[in-house]
Amino acid sequence: MDANEYQRLALRTEAPGRDERARLLNAALGLTGEAGEFSDALKKHLFHDHPLDEGALRAELGDVLWYVALACDALGLRLGDVMHENIEKLRRRYPDGFSSARSLRREAE
Repeated sequence: MDANEYQRLALRTEAPGRDERARLLNAALGLTGEAGEFSDALKKHLFHDHPLDEGALRAELGDVLWYVALACDALGLRLGDVMHENIEKLRRRYPDGFSSARSLRREAE
């Protein structure tokens, strides 16, 4: 499945009738909540000695993607285009892959 197909299919489950402002706010709050649920599952593993629940982490990542798709759509963007632009930014920033030296140089700028 490609990103734009995912976006189209995911948004079939969006509640109808919201304006762009409400859709964008829903996306922002949803992203924050789902990222928190992902972090909480990881925290329980690292600090509460729970087994790592990869299924729960995977599900939370899927929920994050749903809200990213919603945010893109509310802004009139295609998820695939946003992904492509991000990769191009990373290529410019780290042309030979990540390096601590380049990262430190970015912080100083």
